[in-house]
Amino acid sequence: MNLDFFKKKDLVEPLSPEIDEVVMVVNLKKSFFLKDKEVAALKNISFSVKKGEFFVIKGASGSGKTTLLNILGAMETTTSGRVAINGKTLDLLSEKQLTLLRRLEIATIYQSYNLIPVLNAFQNVELPLMLSGLKEEERLLRTKKLLKLVGLEERMEHIPEELSGGEQQRVAIARSLSNKPNIIFADEPTGNLDEEIQIKIMKILEGINRDLGTTIIMVTHDLKLAERADRILELKNGEILEIREGKDKDKRIKDLEKVEAKDPSFY
Repeated sequence: MNLDFFKKKDLVEPLSPEIDEVVMVVNLKKSFFLKDKEVAALKNISFSVKKGEFFVIKGASGSGKTTLLNILGAMETTTSGRVAINGKTLDLLSEKQLTLLRRLEIATIYQSYNLIPVLNAFQNVELPLMLSGLKEEERLLRTKKLLKLVGLEERMEHIPEELSGGEQQRVAIARSLSNKPNIIFADEPTGNLDEEIQIKIMKILEGINRDLGTTIIMVTHDLKLAERADRILELKNGEILEIREGKDKDKRIKDLEKVEAKDPSFY
């Protein structure tokens, strides 16, 4: 990790082509106050994630993994330390710049899906494209392609309560891809699903990572799923216990089902 990166005065410009670290974290600390008592949630966290990596943050409940993901996703601020996403140091960005970063460069998938109940699958995926001002013809075409990508072209007119948990998560994944992010943050994306559906969701995420080159940063407590990542960062009591390669990362590459996403209109 190139720590000289943070010596520059102005770090709000995009990464230059020769820099392949899309996430850089240096000496991150995060504290909360409970009844006037300071509680450290994260302590001295430093690591980087390369472009195109499938990176897992693992830890027991209360280890700080979701707090860390929220900071990386520009949803929470640090107490101290520096975090850069796509070469942009988050604490130097204005609220407008942070909003644009969240809307156009990164996306987050939640365990609870976070779909709009009154909108059908198609409309949930289409909404970010509408907000970005995409023309109707292009918007409709892209929405259909995204739903096809996750295998829901036959379920696009159904509202969330008419879809299974696995189907709702696939809608959430399609929506996350709508504005072509180069990083997807996934917070326990398989947590509410049975094992068979977990595998299907993982293969979709792995296919997106391989075929679209999207960096995936996923929080999970499931060791079996974590071992399929390129690298695993394990947290314990808010500190990094270790960073290592996933034991089954080669298996992921070998047995991954092909995701049909070769259409250049995607990325």
